[in-house]
Amino acid sequence: MLSPSSHLAILVLLLSVSLAASASLDENFAQCLSFYSDKAAPFYASIYTSKNASFTNILESSAQNLRYLVPSAPKPELIFTPLTDSHVQVAVTCSKKLGIHLRIRSGGHDYEGLSYVSEVEAPFIIVDLSKLRAINVDIKDNSAWIQAGATIGEVYYRIYEKSSVHGFPAGLCTSLGVGGHITGGAYGSMMRKYGLAADNVLDAKLVDANGQILDREAMGEDLFWAIRGGGGASFGILLWWKIKLVPVPENVTVFTVTRSLEQDATKIVHRWQEVAPYIDEDLFIRVIIQPATVGNKTERTITTSYNAQFLGGADRLLQVMKENFPELGLTRKDCLETSWIKSVLYIAGYPNDTPPEVLLQGKSTFKNYFKAKSDFVREPIPETGLQGLWQRLLEEDSPLMIWNPYGGMMSKFSESDIPFPHRNGTLYKIQYLSLWQDGDKNATKHIDWIRKLYNYMTPYVSKFPREAYVNYRDLDLGMNKKNYTSYIQATSWGNMYFKDNFNRLVKIKTKVDPDDVFRHEQSIPPLPVSSMKLKDKKSKTWE
Repeated sequence: MLSPSSHLAILVLLLSVSLAASASLDENFAQCLSFYSDKAAPFYASIYTSKNASFTNILESSAQNLRYLVPSAPKPELIFTPLTDSHVQVAVTCSKKLGIHLRIRSGGHDYEGLSYVSEVEAPFIIVDLSKLRAINVDIKDNSAWIQAGATIGEVYYRIYEKSSVHGFPAGLCTSLGVGGHITGGAYGSMMRKYGLAADNVLDAKLVDANGQILDREAMGEDLFWAIRGGGGASFGILLWWKIKLVPVPENVTVFTVTRSLEQDATKIVHRWQEVAPYIDEDLFIRVIIQPATVGNKTERTITTSYNAQFLGGADRLLQVMKENFPELGLTRKDCLETSWIKSVLYIAGYPNDTPPEVLLQGKSTFKNYFKAKSDFVREPIPETGLQGLWQRLLEEDSPLMIWNPYGGMMSKFSESDIPFPHRNGTLYKIQYLSLWQDGDKNATKHIDWIRKLYNYMTPYVSKFPREAYVNYRDLDLGMNKKNYTSYIQATSWGNMYFKDNFNRLVKIKTKVDPDDVFRHEQSIPPLPVSSMKLKDKKSKTWE
């Protein structure tokens, strides 16, 4: 009787002969899927190539950064949209068998398009998880199992559907795919109260480099630690998260108050830096900063919009603001009392009369050509520094800055609790954006501008390392080379995203994916020495 390993060897040999006779990569991939997959779960209708009329629509369906959809951007050989968890397993097995590079997309929000474009490896395929979007909410257990292809807006809606006093502390943008979103940490307007989404994960299921599905118990605590903030697509393909629901009040208050330079914006922003990280943890006040024209004037000014969510009623909010931040001049008229689910829509930028069901559409309200960068601030920027910043913003066509306050619960986690290290001592995070609409025609001009702005900000932000947020992916910080991930090279951006956690992530990567199956321009590298030893052992086993 043949051993299991002998059976596998024969199967692999038969498959090799079969694939060798095939004409194209997509045909080979389909044959491989057919060979390995569950016959009860058909997949042929889930493979799209450039020959399919719907290929472009599917490619562009959830891609957020239009820079990576221009004709010159690399395109996948095929897009596979799995219908079951087992399809994802087989996709990993077949990509390894065929030697074809995988990109994994849940929501398409990667700032550098890494979930749907490969600048360093060809050919490549996309495994698009958009059809895997089940959400199972268990109010009695204060938890939910959510599938990677669901958007965070859908998750919010399904929680609201079951309870008006439960929520989840994740992203402000409701079209984020939860698979990738939570792997980077995932912050939102309740972060000062409950921490990040990744701080509120109880369990997970992923497909590893061997095509196996692992839950928390099977993967072990090291890998479970790594996937909660260590960035997407380095350790496996996330299938499910089990999240912990948090209590929210019946009444939530929101407001947006805008002040221009002519209305003492500089002094108010300076004061915000001293207040926002230390104020009541029920209150999240972010600042949205951009140029604007005032009235009929042709010259532009800078506007600062204080966009806030308070977990409580307007009366208590007004008292908190009067005691801590009277400089903003918040009035009762500025405040809107609403439900938690409606506050989600408000912060996401929907009009006040928008029904919550819009969240089930999973559609993005933000598609642009853009370049983004990030910083973390540990000391208030002086007014002179702010004035220089305003001057530079006025030089660009359509810039945007968003400042998100930290403190509260964010300061109570240690830097190593999960890979996301930006904790105690961080006042706020800066997101820089330059947006444009004319394709790649003037892209260089806008990218040069944001790089110069980033250089200007150097004295005012975190140092040694200058920290960055992995979910605001920035390839300016460094890139892996084609077919090779260098540990030394990766430290340039790895330390900025993860600080001292980077070395632990590398050790875990080396253990669970020594052959670097899951890789991209900024994936966590395996250590080469360990990798070679493991490869040698495998070759001796199979020869």
